[in-house]
Amino acid sequence: MEKHPSQKIIGEISKELEGKKIVLGVTSSVSAYKSIDLARTLMKNGAEVTVVMSSEATRFISPLMFEWATGNKVYYEKFGGETGHISLSEEYDAMVIAPATANTITKLSFGIADSAVTLAALSFLGAKKPVMVVPAMHIQLYRAPQVQQAINKLKEYGVSLHEPILEKDKAKFPDLNELEWHIESFLLRGNDMNGIKFLVTAGPTREFIDTVRFISNPSSGKMGIAIASEALYRGGKVSFIHGPLSVEKIPSFHSTISVISTDEMLNSVISEMKMFDPDVIIMSAAPSDFKPIQTQTKKISSDKPLTLSLEPTPKILKEIVSRKRESSVVISFAADTVDSDEELIKKATEKIEKYRVDAVVANNVSRKDIGFSSDFNEVIIVKNDGEIEKIPRSEKKIVARKLIDVVGEIIEKKRRR
Repeated sequence: MEKHPSQKIIGEISKELEGKKIVLGVTSSVSAYKSIDLARTLMKNGAEVTVVMSSEATRFISPLMFEWATGNKVYYEKFGGETGHISLSEEYDAMVIAPATANTITKLSFGIADSAVTLAALSFLGAKKPVMVVPAMHIQLYRAPQVQQAINKLKEYGVSLHEPILEKDKAKFPDLNELEWHIESFLLRGNDMNGIKFLVTAGPTREFIDTVRFISNPSSGKMGIAIASEALYRGGKVSFIHGPLSVEKIPSFHSTISVISTDEMLNSVISEMKMFDPDVIIMSAAPSDFKPIQTQTKKISSDKPLTLSLEPTPKILKEIVSRKRESSVVISFAADTVDSDEELIKKATEKIEKYRVDAVVANNVSRKDIGFSSDFNEVIIVKNDGEIEKIPRSEKKIVARKLIDVVGEIIEKKRRR
């Protein structure tokens, strides 16, 4: 049977969701039109999508739009005598309700199945299949105790939540790429990091020479953001400490701490280790190794040569290892300029021996197509038991996913000891 023309986009961007079938629930939020883009994005990453709408949602946007977008029949009346909700929960892998209104969230938490969306969602929950809700509404509704109680109850039932963007008087539909990423992680890995606390560092630091000039490096923080996001999307609780970033939007973590200098990053890490007590510490930041012995309080004139006297900055990794719990997992990054993978592995092994960490993620920053500021990376993960895993050039979110997989393996090994 020939595919609907709209389905020719399936797998256009990636094959990450290849073979996965997703039911997209759409409710009566003014942001319902964004669900068309979400459906198409999921399809472009390999998924097949079928839409279920509440009858109220059809007043905002025509079901024909979703039929055109997905190439599949759209369900929008209560199923009546049909058992469509049962067949969907049997044939499909997961359900995502985006946008989810206050009305839908509260009714779903109490098991009220008075729309096609809530009926389908209950069927998925009954079949023990993944369900995600993506709230979008006025911020006062989102903050209402009844809605928050309903959200917490859904979490207890195993429903995943993607936080809205809280802006002025709105709890807005989230960034499309972040949401698609969350759905990927949620569908491919589930909540396998649930209950695990992560401390992740990211980005460069700056060591000021005078009031306007500083020593730094080209790190963008993208790799660290990807790692923290992946841990969050898989159920982890994340404390995120970062230097100056070249990325505007980051997810809403348990805590986010912005720093400038290496000393500030060190102090924040030590403080979070005491207060947050992380199970996993991932040092993906690129702090400056040197700082001026003295910072000038005024801009230095450029009319004459300048000689700088530098001193080493504190080694954050050394301080982490000396303070961590025995059961904690510590992952360090090592950015080097080398001519071969063998050299990279040798340097990573030396770092493991020096700092006694659980693993080192090594990458060759002499390459222009990966690493600093790029959306792609290629790394070699060297574990303290000698096991080596190379992740070929991939999007940083894919590298992050595979790294969190490795973290899970290390945690499991430590638990068995």
